[in-house]
Formats: sequence, structure tokens, C-alpha cells
Amino acid sequence: MNQPLRLIFYTHALAGGGAERVWALLASGFAARGHDVLFVVDHDATENRDFLHPAVKYRVLASGHGHAVLELARLLRQHKPDVTLSALCVANLKLAMAGLMASALSHCVLSYHGYSVNEPQRLSQISYRLTPLLTRLCARTICVSDGLLNYLRKVWRADVARTLRIYNPAALTASWAPAILPQPYAGAPLFIACGRLNGAKNFTGLVRAFAAGAPSGARLRILGEGSERAAILAEARRLKVADRVDLPGYAADVGAEFARADGFVLNSDQESFGLVVVEALACGLPVIATDCDGPCEILDFGRFGTIVPRGDEAAMARALANFQPSPAEADRRRARARDFGLEPALGAYEKLIREVMAAAGVG
Repeated sequence: MNQPLRLIFYTHALAGGGAERVWALLASGFAARGHDVLFVVDHDATENRDFLHPAVKYRVLASGHGHAVLELARLLRQHKPDVTLSALCVANLKLAMAGLMASALSHCVLSYHGYSVNEPQRLSQISYRLTPLLTRLCARTICVSDGLLNYLRKVWRADVARTLRIYNPAALTASWAPAILPQPYAGAPLFIACGRLNGAKNFTGLVRAFAAGAPSGARLRILGEGSERAAILAEARRLKVADRVDLPGYAADVGAEFARADGFVLNSDQESFGLVVVEALACGLPVIATDCDGPCEILDFGRFGTIVPRGDEAAMARALANFQPSPAEADRRRARARDFGLEPALGAYEKLIREVMAAAGVG
């Protein structure tokens, strides 16, 4: 029988993003299996804290990048984890620096959750430029979709042998599957969308497509917060659909929100995975999504949802106009979502962790 693992999960904060939620889910899944898990962040945030299992130890590093790297290096020396895993570019860079200082690079696993265009901050860009070096120095580098894996290898010259794909897990629970099937379609659907209100999610374009194509009386509910809130609301007012477009803010329980909807829409210009697509499928919702890497892979290139070209507002408007709830397909969509549940991801991560430990002469 394998001995319990000692693991550190590291990221910038448990803020309200998909990557942060994934890291909390994975850490909690390992803790629930009896492993010793320490979750380390640069600064405190609450949006995804509820996803942490009570057995997960939680630590906030000293403020400032330099101080955080020094403290992280001390943690690596003192805690002696079997493997340390980081998420998002700045955390990847800082873990590699701490691992170098603690002579622990052979125990460090990096993970990429997006494209360089979506992380314009200076340290993030430095991390991408150092990808050829970082992916060779550290034990492994994980990408969350095949599209992102190919991008990292071709554009940023990631080490092919040490870089692999593991899909993100979603927090799928029985409460997400409505006990009662939707009522017969009345022709005025509630569409739901979810994500940070930023340019990459292209919610202003979604509002334009909604105004042009959605059935009369249809409503659009966009969950999330971000810098584009004012622009989205202004576009809804300009197109005279403000009374049918709702921006309630960040929602901790997206399952409850999705259970009220008739369909889910994703209009991103870039999406490396798309956790919300899995969550929508888990609720049995029909999905309309742009042809980004992650959503295409989740929807199996159209088998489990409608895919439209990125930036094509006319095509999105047509998809909204032709929307049908197809409740008979709900069970098939839920089954697809289970392919991206926590257990398959934990199995893939544990296999990788054991391989890294074996290569490093541990266990």
C-alpha cells in the first residue's frame, strides 16, 4: 500500500477564478484521501475558500514577491514535500526560484491555465519567456487542454518530454442535477454566462449577439465581476436590452444559478479550458460556445453542444435564435460532464506525482 503523500499546492490566492477553484478542489481531494496537504498563497482571498477541505492546512506568505519566494523556499526545506505544485504563471516562476534555492526543483510541478495574451502583467510575461528553461528545470509541467499544450510547445518552446495535459476537474455534486426535468419550452429562455468580466470573455459581443438574435422575451444573466462591468451595461442600454440583461456579480454557488437557466453561453475569444462549460453540462444545460481550445475539447467538437466561430457575432446571434432546450439530451450532457469530475483528475495527478517521486528517488 502506498504511503500518504506530503504535498504543497501553491498559487497567488483563492480568488474567484476557475484555476484557483481547481487548485482548491485538487488539494481538498488529496486531503480527503488521507494525504498531508498544505495550501500556500501569496495573499488571502475568500471567493474559493469554501472549496478547501477542513484537513487542508492553509498558509499565507509574506507580502512582496521577494519575501514570498524566500519564505516558500524555507517551507520547501522544512516541510520536505514529496511534490509541490503551482498554478498560474507568476506562481510557476516563484516556485521555480524557491525550488532552486531549496535544491528541490526535481520535486516541483508547474501548471499553465491560460495563454500569454490573457496574463499581460510583467512577471507573467517573464514567466512565459522563461518557459523553455522552467519546463526543463522542473519535474513536469501540466497544461489543462490539448490546445494549450500545443500552444506552450509551439509558441513558447516548452520541453516536449516534460510537458503533458491533464484536464481540470469540476466540483460536480448531486445537487447540481435538477430532480425535475425542465418544463415544456415556452420560447423565452433564460441564458446564463459566467466568468471574469474582462475583454477575453467578450461579454459585450455576447450582449450584441443577444440583442440581435435572442427570442423575444429571452433574458441573459452574466455571473462574475471585473473591469468590463460598466462597458457591458452601457452596451445593453445602447441596444435597449438592459431590462433583459442582468449582472448579479460573482456567484459562489454556480450550480444553483445554472439550475434556474435554460441554456449556457460562452463567447470567449480565448479559453484554455472552460470549467463553466463542464459545470453547465453537469446541470444538463444545452451549451453554445465559441471554438476555443478547451470548450471544443469538452464538447467533443460539437457532439455535446453548439460551437460557433470566435468573434462571429452574427453566428452567435443565429445560435441564440435557433436555441432549443432539448431536455431529452440532459442525461447525455451530464454523463459527459462526469468525464471531467474530480476522481479522474485525482487519479491522473496521483499517477504523475508518483512518477515524479520515483524519478527523484523518493518513496
